[in-house]
Amino acid sequence: MLQFQPPGFGHKVINTSLGKMVYYTQTAAPWLNDHTEDLPPLLFLHNFGGGASAYEWSKVYPAFAPTHRILAPDLIGWGDSAHPVRDYQIPDYLTAIAQLISQTCHQPVTVVASSLTAALTIRLAIQQPDLFHSLYLVCPSGFDDFGQGAGRRLPLPIINTPLLDNIIYALGAENEIAVRNFLQSFLFAHPERVSQEMVDAYLNSAQQPNAKFAALAFLRGDLYFDLSLYIQQLKTPTVFFWGEKAQFTSILLGRRLASLNINAVREFHAIADAGVLPHLEIPEVLIGLLRLYI
Repeated sequence: MLQFQPPGFGHKVINTSLGKMVYYTQTAAPWLNDHTEDLPPLLFLHNFGGGASAYEWSKVYPAFAPTHRILAPDLIGWGDSAHPVRDYQIPDYLTAIAQLISQTCHQPVTVVASSLTAALTIRLAIQQPDLFHSLYLVCPSGFDDFGQGAGRRLPLPIINTPLLDNIIYALGAENEIAVRNFLQSFLFAHPERVSQEMVDAYLNSAQQPNAKFAALAFLRGDLYFDLSLYIQQLKTPTVFFWGEKAQFTSILLGRRLASLNINAVREFHAIADAGVLPHLEIPEVLIGLLRLYI
């Protein structure tokens, strides 16, 4: 996935309990200098779903490279990181993210994350608050919030049928037409904002060996949970950003979640004319909003 990173960014690798995790950071001009390693860490965590990777944040994090040490990983099972053959579960990602922070950051980290990964970050911040300085979360959802399943679109018997699951993944995530259609129809508010580069990046990630295992765990709902049962325990200062046209997880859901903990969730920004990935669809808007805080 290195070919989809902005100029001046390269990759580094850490070892986690599930295998190598690749993350992107400043490695060359114009960002790298003698003081880069001393800058405060800023961690960007991508969403899940077929073809997901750190590319999702690549239009946003260069804006913060002069003032922060950027960490943008391909999480385990995605992008160029390890793809162990396993039934992925929530603790896998809580552990891997904690290991990434512990190995790369020597002070509490500021995190920018989206969707289900943002919800997992809330859980990790509850468990290990000393790791975190603040959270900036786009459409955070456990996809089963308030007991209302939001993510699964195929019946479990179909997803779990041997060989059929391979066909579903091949047709839905490893096919250029399907990838473009999913981005245009479900993730973006305006289909014309989907570029060929975006399609290529998602397709490249989806076609990595054994990439289907993490994606099918997400599709089955193995990683879903009810965020409303956890969010009231959060103490880390947090801001929510929500695309007004987000599918699966509506802005009404976002406001309801935020209202459960107004002490921690200090601001809620509705982003007009955007779907669930405003940072990829209209990155300049999210950059401007993040600059209010970071």
